[in-house]
Amino acid sequence: MEPIESIQNAKIKAWKKLQLKRERDKSGLFFIEGMHLIEEALKSDLTIKDLILEEGREIPNEWNVKELTIVYVTERVMKELSETETPQGMAAICEKPENINLPLEAGRYLFVDGVQDPGNLGSMIRTADAAGMAGVVLGDGTADPYNGKVIRSTQGSLFHLPIQKMNLDEAIELCKENNVPVFGTSLQGSSYTAIEPQDHFALIVGNEGNGVSEALLKMTDQNLYIPIFGEAESLNVGIATGILLYHLRGC
Repeated sequence: MEPIESIQNAKIKAWKKLQLKRERDKSGLFFIEGMHLIEEALKSDLTIKDLILEEGREIPNEWNVKELTIVYVTERVMKELSETETPQGMAAICEKPENINLPLEAGRYLFVDGVQDPGNLGSMIRTADAAGMAGVVLGDGTADPYNGKVIRSTQGSLFHLPIQKMNLDEAIELCKENNVPVFGTSLQGSSYTAIEPQDHFALIVGNEGNGVSEALLKMTDQNLYIPIFGEAESLNVGIATGILLYHLRGC
């Protein structure tokens, strides 16, 4: 098969547009790149529409790609599609999962209130996966989980963990109906070490600058903070999320 050579090719232009959220929302597709992410996508229930290979690249023998459409492109075209400085010569177009409806019953959940930095959100999703959370709920103002930087920061965890966009007021109410305690994060709360590990819980973490909204903090069962012992003004929200999730679930 001859590789696509022109960056003006209609297929290439359509894939390039997936760097924009509005195009991802409109098409229901998103772009991933690199061997590791594609391998993780193949292990999941994700639907891969097209596998894109730079000419000369070979597919690992252990990959099952019999049902996939494989498109070859030149190095120049791959560079045009890539969002990284050093493309790995391999990418894919994937379908977004159908709308996920987390029950918010028995289980452990992470709620994200307005975290806007893609790298932070990606690392939080990866941490939630590592800590065995049942799912992540993204509230208003939170970065798009299908942003390229978010996807790369998750290292594939995005494909293995249920992610739902939802109004957090409603999510908290559902937790209360199902007797799932909800913990917020606030300097006006209690030290997190005062709380015993929980069989079921939802943890709310907030925006990098403003934290969790006051309205949500008033709805929680208890609000927690992590003490600062040095001169740092605060902890990165991703780091704080990891500390709290692992403490609340118990190790």
